[in-house]
Amino acid sequence: MSYSVSELAALLGLGYQGEGNRRLARASSWESADESSLVFLDNRKQRGSAQSPPSHACIITSPHGVPADRTAILSKNPKLDFSRAALLLTPPTYGQGRQHPTAIVSPGADVEKDVDLGPHVFVAPGARVGKACVVHAGVTIGAGCEIGGECILHPRVVLYPGAKLGNRVVLHAGTVVGSDGFGYVFDGQTHVKFPQIGSVVIEDDVEIGCNSTIDRGSLGVTRIGAGTKIDNLVQIAHNVEIGRAVVIAAQTGISGSTVIEDQAVIGGQVGFGDHARVEKGAIIGSKAGVLPGKIVRGGQVYWGVPVRPLAEYKRLNALFGRLPEMKAELQSLKDSVAKIWALLDGDEDD
Repeated sequence: MSYSVSELAALLGLGYQGEGNRRLARASSWESADESSLVFLDNRKQRGSAQSPPSHACIITSPHGVPADRTAILSKNPKLDFSRAALLLTPPTYGQGRQHPTAIVSPGADVEKDVDLGPHVFVAPGARVGKACVVHAGVTIGAGCEIGGECILHPRVVLYPGAKLGNRVVLHAGTVVGSDGFGYVFDGQTHVKFPQIGSVVIEDDVEIGCNSTIDRGSLGVTRIGAGTKIDNLVQIAHNVEIGRAVVIAAQTGISGSTVIEDQAVIGGQVGFGDHARVEKGAIIGSKAGVLPGKIVRGGQVYWGVPVRPLAEYKRLNALFGRLPEMKAELQSLKDSVAKIWALLDGDEDD
């Protein structure tokens, strides 16, 4: 789609300067921009950069320091408003009813007429697929699954039976939803599987990256709250509850029955023990380790293994870096004390 500068600014609720009638067709990087492009400049982060935004493109930037001769949309948060503008210029493509002849829809499945089904898609009996969804090649939708409207399932996504997706959910290639959780009971000789008969609920506007896995609840529900964004290669175990607008980066592993409350931010490669809890708004840095049952308090930044508040982690990390020096100092003190004791022993012998 295309908008004039003035139209796009109005849709974003922002002011502009320069050529209000210029048509914009795409969001762009600085390197590939042309006269129909929108680029962004965040003065707070790019001040002092050797590069400057291309003169022929429209920029979205802070109202302060914009040359009078530039066409610009004026924003207090350019990166956020650039992202919003990009969605307007290049909206998601939803289904139009195109179904490949190799796609199989089982009797008893309910697929809306405007859903796109790619090659070798399989929809099992009792599954429901809502309006305007796009289901790409090789996707399997198990029996009794429920998928809301305008969802996008990329190639090789697998939904086990009974999985429930809200509206506008995006699952990237290879994601698996509803597989059995890792739960066993040892009888002294072997491991007996604990029932994995619960369900998975993924709420509206969730996006999940490639090859991530979300286990069904053992007896209850694994739930991912509305607006949560999950990166590639994330493992979410049975009965985990993730709140709204949570961000989880790649290679994070979340053990069973952990609770992550709204608006938490989880860095890459964080490991969670079972039954941990992350309170609202907490931020956990990359490669941290959260012990089983640990409560991570909200509104703070955490780091390290085991996870601890960032200020404490920095103090301990600084001490850790001085361990060789401290070891040498301790050895010197031990040698000095040994010499003193030797002298004292000599005096007693006299």
